[in-house]
Amino acid sequence: MRAMMSKEAGGPETLELTETETPKPGKGEVVIRVRAAGVNFPDTLIIKDLYQLKPQRPFAPGGEVSGEIESLGEGVSNVSVGDRVLAVPGYNGFSTHVVAHKSTLVPIPDDMPFDQAACFILTYGTSHYALKQRANLKEGETLLILGAAGGVGAAAIELGKAMGARVIAAVSSEEKAAFCKELGADETLIYPREMDRDAQKAFSGAIKELAGPKGVQVVYDAVGGNYAEPAVRALGWEGRFLVVGFPAGIPKLPLNLTLLKNCQVVGVFWGAFTQMEPDVHQANLKELFGMWSKGQIKPQISASFPLEKAADALRMLEDRKVLGKVVLNVD
Repeated sequence: MRAMMSKEAGGPETLELTETETPKPGKGEVVIRVRAAGVNFPDTLIIKDLYQLKPQRPFAPGGEVSGEIESLGEGVSNVSVGDRVLAVPGYNGFSTHVVAHKSTLVPIPDDMPFDQAACFILTYGTSHYALKQRANLKEGETLLILGAAGGVGAAAIELGKAMGARVIAAVSSEEKAAFCKELGADETLIYPREMDRDAQKAFSGAIKELAGPKGVQVVYDAVGGNYAEPAVRALGWEGRFLVVGFPAGIPKLPLNLTLLKNCQVVGVFWGAFTQMEPDVHQANLKELFGMWSKGQIKPQISASFPLEKAADALRMLEDRKVLGKVVLNVD
């Protein structure tokens, strides 16, 4: 098989296209012939040893894939050779073949393209869980999304609209704002690349102006850093602030704001949720595939790369140039 291997800690340029033996499945495992691999921000961290998961080298990044079952290990009866599936192996997805545990396999509809399937579960799974279970988003509420043009942010726009919310998309450029409008965002806000104290006050004021007198009911924060506090200040009474990610840094919030607004700061750890509440996770997946079949959601793939260009795909993420999702076509 071929794989883009991380043999030493570092940036995308350290990945090496490597020929190695095709793996064999162990007990409870399958081997997937990978057709497409989603590219996500954790992939930029795991190769630098900055992610909570630290595999033994050499390994390939790539936490979500789609393809066909090529071989079965002992004790696997929930799928058959040739089945079309997506999976979340955690890493090693940037390869032509990957081993995945049977519990991570999700059958995909016959009419779902492999590239869409490889960009489906992490973004929509995270955003759906965040908005439905963690925020209890209600029809008619105002939802502010920070980092709205990224993978999880774009998914949150579509899901927020499908759930009947009024969506304010906050992004860093006019191009990204136009992209969010096309996805259905009701309003857009452009924030500066650097957020000093004056910029924070201006950003919070702009959010409040768009939100109206009741403020924002739910904040979906996929950015973190100095962008978090202005959003919390724009929350209305009993608002919910969702901690989804922090590529701009881990924010520090004045907790007196939570008292004054009677609001909640809520963590979103989708990966752990799928293990802790598998039945709810399966129900969520069923709902998401139903929304896909109705055309309510569709992965927004802005760029595709061949396997050997995985470093270029990761650089796009690091440079914040991605609109929606980036995918590797492994065929």
